Amino acid sequence: MRDYIAPILLSFCAFNMANAGQVEVLHYWTSGGEAAALDVLKAQMTADGHEWLDFKVEGGGGGNANAELQDHVLRGDPPTAALIKGLDIQRWARLGFLANLDELAQNQNWANLLPNEVANVMQHNGQYVAVPVNVHRVNWLWANKSILDKLNIVAPKTWSEFDQAAEKIRAAGYQVIAQGDQDWQHATLFETIALSVGGPRFYKDAFVDHIFNTKNNKIMAQVFERYYKVLSYADLSWVDEWPDATANVIKGEAAFQVMGDWAKGEFTNANKQPNQDYFCLPVPETQNMFLFNIDSFAMFNLKKSSSEDQLAQQALARNIMGEPFQKAFNLTKGSIPVRTDMSMASFDFCSQYSMSEFLTASEQQTLLPSIAHGMATTGTVQGYFLERLGELTRTPLEPDRAAKELTKAIRYGQYIIR
Repeated sequence: MRDYIAPILLSFCAFNMANAGQVEVLHYWTSGGEAAALDVLKAQMTADGHEWLDFKVEGGGGGNANAELQDHVLRGDPPTAALIKGLDIQRWARLGFLANLDELAQNQNWANLLPNEVANVMQHNGQYVAVPVNVHRVNWLWANKSILDKLNIVAPKTWSEFDQAAEKIRAAGYQVIAQGDQDWQHATLFETIALSVGGPRFYKDAFVDHIFNTKNNKIMAQVFERYYKVLSYADLSWVDEWPDATANVIKGEAAFQVMGDWAKGEFTNANKQPNQDYFCLPVPETQNMFLFNIDSFAMFNLKKSSSEDQLAQQALARNIMGEPFQKAFNLTKGSIPVRTDMSMASFDFCSQYSMSEFLTASEQQTLLPSIAHGMATTGTVQGYFLERLGELTRTPLEPDRAAKELTKAIRYGQYIIR
């Protein structure tokens, strides 16, 4: 960690201290790997001479963070920046609360640095209002190598191979899948299964465009059939938080976890190496497909703030898009840089594999936004989706009926105005 921060401190120590200001940053990165990654940005801002005010929200990126942000903004006390994703960026911009970053974007040449799929999320009416931090791949299967080696199991590429491996693992007394009993964790597993079973076209129809017909309803039932099969290998009373589930894979108590590549930050924090201690595998039957989750900071209007604080906000946005931060942060977080001009030579196997899959998926039109992590649809639709899926996870129904219930929840979310 120290090796990553040192070059940043040296690069920016010459900043004019007279321009120092404050940045208050709302985020919910509290796990070991996430916190270590954020320390990179804190160090960079400190080296610039600015004061970092940590607006940390416990409990994940759902209702807690949104409620805190809304309360502060409506009281006329917005943070400098807030960790906001997907269509929620558009909502805040539409209400006129976000700053225009076009001048900075032009100076840093964002148009030629960002893939279209990333740039589009950061813009409202053609103007940049948020800064992308990274690109996460969601459809990862993390595996403990020692368990697989001990049981002579080859990393599964299909669900049939997964089922065979799961039976061996369970018979040997290990937990097959480490899964916390939280709605968003269930949705993470579910959406990856939906992509594998239904394919990219079905996924886009159901979770992006919300198109439902007889064919798609039948596929949704097949998704639930596979989902319930995978859940039969999990003990939802075992852990709650996702880092605890990852820790059980790291410690060799569980063989697998389905989670985005922020989980790799936990492996890195534990000094584990890919292909030596663990495997990063596409969720079965999702090779060359990429469900993406983009972390981003929306920059709020600071019209009532001092000029020093406004300069600090510009420095924050500039640093986030700078190559030193993009490299250091993503090496720690487990994600890949948003910039397409950066070398991946210093990144590990998992990150290089992720970038390769990202570029392939972009070319093959199998690059799709995550509904579980707020990229595919509105926050309202996502909320009803998460809530109903959580209920259907804890109280399973027949696959056909479960498919109808989830479809109804998505449709209901479309017509609710909040």
